[in-house]
Amino acid sequence: MYIKRYTISAFILIVLVGWYVYAFITQESANIILFGVELPSISIAILVIVPLIVLYIATVAHMSFYALLGSFKLRKYDKDYEKIVDAIVDAYLGKENRSHSFKTERYKLLGALVDNAAILPNGGLDSNIDNSKVSEVLTIINKIKCGESVELKKYSLPSFNKFVIQNTRNKYKNGELTHEDILSNMSKHDDSLGREVYVDFVKDAPLNAIEKYKSSLTKESLFVILSRVNADENTLEISNDSLISLFSNLDLTSDDYMKVSQVLSKTMVPDQRIILFETLSTKDDKIMEAYLYTLFDLEMLAPAQEILDNSQDNDYTYFKAYSSLRECGKYFDINLFL
Repeated sequence: MYIKRYTISAFILIVLVGWYVYAFITQESANIILFGVELPSISIAILVIVPLIVLYIATVAHMSFYALLGSFKLRKYDKDYEKIVDAIVDAYLGKENRSHSFKTERYKLLGALVDNAAILPNGGLDSNIDNSKVSEVLTIINKIKCGESVELKKYSLPSFNKFVIQNTRNKYKNGELTHEDILSNMSKHDDSLGREVYVDFVKDAPLNAIEKYKSSLTKESLFVILSRVNADENTLEISNDSLISLFSNLDLTSDDYMKVSQVLSKTMVPDQRIILFETLSTKDDKIMEAYLYTLFDLEMLAPAQEILDNSQDNDYTYFKAYSSLRECGKYFDINLFL
């Protein structure tokens, strides 16, 4: 734009100077000898404007050169602007190990800050912001938060990303994915989501399916399974070996095994329950308390007393106290001693 204005102004000046010299100073011509060669005669007015033309060409070349340098610099800023937008989008999406390369010093500082910060859009930020990339990601985040499912493939987010997990959870709750869609493809999903889905899955799944996906077993889902053993609804028939196999997938404490026995006391056949905890107690001493609880709960006083008699003085004090009360003819609920 400035070169165009300069060209028009220079053209007018050159014409005026040439006209003034020709009209008011001289209309004569001059012969010029260049490198020993005599050139045709040229009007002095033309000779006067030739340096002006040369000056114009030189200045235009100078201006064009620096305009080109300026355009390259502006292009760097434009590219860095796009990169900083990408960095903000990645930060909004919670990407890890973010690292964007910037060409300009100012954007290098801003980019380093964005790449090493957690940025969460608040509810007051309008998704119709004047940038398509930012607006799109804000719309996606808002939809996910509202329980809708969206397409996230273009962002190449890992399975453990919180938005990927929530988006998959939304698809599951909206009926777009089934239990098996998630549990059979755990390599594509976060473990926490698999464990969450497994809790729902075991509420009515058959035993073979429960065992197939037991890698997603949690304490919560275990107690859901136990509540189904010989229950009136969604009945689950399960052997002691299968139960022990499920237990082995979890790091259960002594208290956990106590709760297992309490849950099984409602539905499991007494003989099977006794054998289960007897078998478990032979493998791990921490299960002995649950075994004692089972025996006392089922009024199997003699075998329970035998275990207490063979124990150390400071072991199983609560159960020994309960046993002493029973010997004195006092009856209390064993659960009061837990």
